Amino acid sequence: MKPKIRVVLVGPSIRFLSGISYYTIRLANAISESTEVTAVLFRNMLPRRFFPGWKRVGDPLSTVSYTADVKVMELLDWYSPISWMRAAAQLRKADIIIFQWWTSSVAHMYAALQFMLFRNVPIIIEYHEVVDPLEHSILPIRIYSVLMGRIIRTRADGYVVHSEADRALVETSFHVPHDKVMVIPHGLYDQYSVIEQAVARKRLGIAEEHVILFFGLLRPYKGVKNLIEAFDTLPTELLHSTRLLIIGEAWEDKDSLARAEKSPNREQITIVNRYIADDEVPVYFSAADLIALPYTRASQSGVAHIAMAFGLPIIATKVGGLEEGLQSYSGALFIAPNNNEELKRALVQLLREKGSFPPPANLAWSGIGKKWTTFLSSVILNGSKKGA
Repeated sequence: MKPKIRVVLVGPSIRFLSGISYYTIRLANAISESTEVTAVLFRNMLPRRFFPGWKRVGDPLSTVSYTADVKVMELLDWYSPISWMRAAAQLRKADIIIFQWWTSSVAHMYAALQFMLFRNVPIIIEYHEVVDPLEHSILPIRIYSVLMGRIIRTRADGYVVHSEADRALVETSFHVPHDKVMVIPHGLYDQYSVIEQAVARKRLGIAEEHVILFFGLLRPYKGVKNLIEAFDTLPTELLHSTRLLIIGEAWEDKDSLARAEKSPNREQITIVNRYIADDEVPVYFSAADLIALPYTRASQSGVAHIAMAFGLPIIATKVGGLEEGLQSYSGALFIAPNNNEELKRALVQLLREKGSFPPPANLAWSGIGKKWTTFLSSVILNGSKKGA
């Protein structure tokens, strides 16, 4: 029997909980069906107070876990070379390594791990954010990100993105050969149970007939301000019977919160400005009639992959990989970014029509795990041919 490929997946633990934490868990579980997986995780990614959600670091907010087949090791601390050496010892046992990339705050640890390998182990970089908008806006961080990113990429043997839009961005931004970049879709976040809508609304104290949901971190590019402005212009009969839920932790986007507070319809807007624990997620998605993602830019949206699992209608803008990631979902309605009139019309249409839609079969993790395994095998094979 052919031995399984030994994969080491490097990413964030649930201490610094985010969509990438969930993604790392789901990917590790998916590929563990046909490979031997060790998850080497960041225990401390950066000085705690530098993290926008620092007050919740370490709180037990997640119910998603690794399967018994995945060896989990929380080793990496941003300040500890000893932890890097311990992690590197695990990486040296691998046939192939996957680095999750979404922020340059982990770049120095990736560079250290590459230096400490001491042997030629193929490395894959999976890009969730090719360029983080906040990091790009701060000159010293932008310079650091560019320089460290270049150092890390020189050692990589392949790259994974979730859309052709991101593939083109990686190729043009980093001058990476086309055949080194693989597009593998983002899987569904289908780990949540569905609650009867009436029960969910009762738990939230919602009496309105219609419910619009925005869910996720509040950041300027998410377009929450546009959503509030479109909500305020809904036809009177709809406006008076609709509740807008803005649910998620506000990072840089204080303007949207201020706009909501000034809304003439403030009494029909619910704001929950905190990170939502897993046991609360089903309540908000089950209560909603639709979810709005009026982003002005995006690579992908983990929130969209929760909404698809719930069968919710989705309003999404035609930006980056967002549109591409929703193309196989029959419940998606696409609009132009920064167009409040078009957003209002989409809200009216979906509130009046309503409906539920089947999750796309091509985004099941079983199939995505197979795509990953095929790609990993091809990278290893190509590397062995070069070394022959």
